[in-house]
Amino acid sequence: MNAALHVHRITPGATVQDAGRTGYLAFGLSRGGAADVLALAEGAALLRQSRKCAALELPGSGGLFEATTATRIALTGAPMRATLDGEPLAWNASHLLSQGARLDIGGAIEGQYGYLHVGGGIDLPCVMNARSAHLAAGIGAQVKVGDVLPVGADQRGETGLKLPQDSRFSGGALRLVESFQTALFDAETRARFSQTEFHRDARANRMGVRLTFEGQGFAPQGGLNILSETIVPGDIQITGDGTPFLLLGESQTTGGYPRIGTVIPADLPRAAQTPAGKTVTFSFISRSAALQAEQTFRTHLAQLEKSCEPLVRDPAQIRDLLSYQLISGATSGRAE
Repeated sequence: MNAALHVHRITPGATVQDAGRTGYLAFGLSRGGAADVLALAEGAALLRQSRKCAALELPGSGGLFEATTATRIALTGAPMRATLDGEPLAWNASHLLSQGARLDIGGAIEGQYGYLHVGGGIDLPCVMNARSAHLAAGIGAQVKVGDVLPVGADQRGETGLKLPQDSRFSGGALRLVESFQTALFDAETRARFSQTEFHRDARANRMGVRLTFEGQGFAPQGGLNILSETIVPGDIQITGDGTPFLLLGESQTTGGYPRIGTVIPADLPRAAQTPAGKTVTFSFISRSAALQAEQTFRTHLAQLEKSCEPLVRDPAQIRDLLSYQLISGATSGRAE
């Protein structure tokens, strides 16, 4: 029997995602891919497999799943309540999903996007060198009830590993570099932008996030009449009413709104994972500082496997505890 994952229940908007498509920006196709690339890398580290493997991205909530054969899984990203045949599962950890067992993933405790990884990756056909759905471009589709997701060949490594929990799921500070139009905003406006607390609006998707705030809007000198230019994830566009929009992986590839700055790639996982209503702030940093942050982030990704630790189970939650060999030997207790 071919390995596959049966979908018995699924949250709206769930899609299969990998690292996305690079090299197509000039043709009007943005990179897309996982909203939280760090979560994608964490799953690969927990399963000891390539970061190119595709996973199931779960926005806000999960679903009910069953494997056709014994399958290694990992759960990363926004922490969600998860059980396996009714028994709680640790998040940010890897587990074995036995054939016929039911994996139930509930709502997010914090954050926005959770990820279900499988050993071997979700093996959908490659389209333009990626398995990611890119709904804005009409590539792929949302995962729905009744879908059977094929699973790739697994190297059958270990499970029962965990990674330390991260703090990127409740908003926080985001670092910016200057954009092409940053100079159009005067020094007072840029300083006010850096001093303002923004909240993620409920109106958000994989294309971008609207940011709400108190006070007057942020307007460039000379109005909004600029030429349409290349857009990249992390750009913060200022619309006609002075409202910032933070663009994410499935954003358009060109735009005519002025950009006050661009969130650095290392901080995009935090930006994407900020849930509705939570606060973010922005601070400008130099190009050299941004490059150093990028190098630090890449080093962190490369060392994730070394950060994995054995997952210690709570004996009170092990129903078959008596079947384990808890003592490897016995003595008479008398010194010989």
